Amino acid sequence: MASTQKHIIEFLASISAAAILGAVVLITQTDVISAQSSNFQGGAPQVSEAPDDARYIRILFPAGVRSSWHSHTWGQLLMIEEGVGLHQIRGRAIEEFHPGEPFWTPAGVEHWHGAHPDMDAMQLTIYEGTVNWLEPTTDEQYMGVRTRPMSRSSN
Repeated sequence: MASTQKHIIEFLASISAAAILGAVVLITQTDVISAQSSNFQGGAPQVSEAPDDARYIRILFPAGVRSSWHSHTWGQLLMIEEGVGLHQIRGRAIEEFHPGEPFWTPAGVEHWHGAHPDMDAMQLTIYEGTVNWLEPTTDEQYMGVRTRPMSRSSN
């Protein structure tokens, strides 16, 4: 008889614990949903998880350092966080980027990027898929004509 009462007490304790945990989760989720709803108007955005092969990295390019020519199967989003960065799409002028200026290279487009010859560049890089590495960027290519993208210039 004592064993049966012990099992009943354990069962009731388990149900109570599950009910309390469920209430805590529900209250917590309600707060999150309410907070999200209060931060957006006109509907709710949909959040997607990043693919398993997405990469988010910061790279410090010391002055004069640049990547080899390469392309990405998905494309690449870059942003200079500190210093001055350079980026060139094959066949175009070298573009100079400053902190806070993002730039996108589409999938399959051959390019290189790195630091200015006289200044380090901290770069945030976001890409997924694979990188197709090509030949090194020569000194002659690296020291080519530079331009500031018109949409970024202070003119």
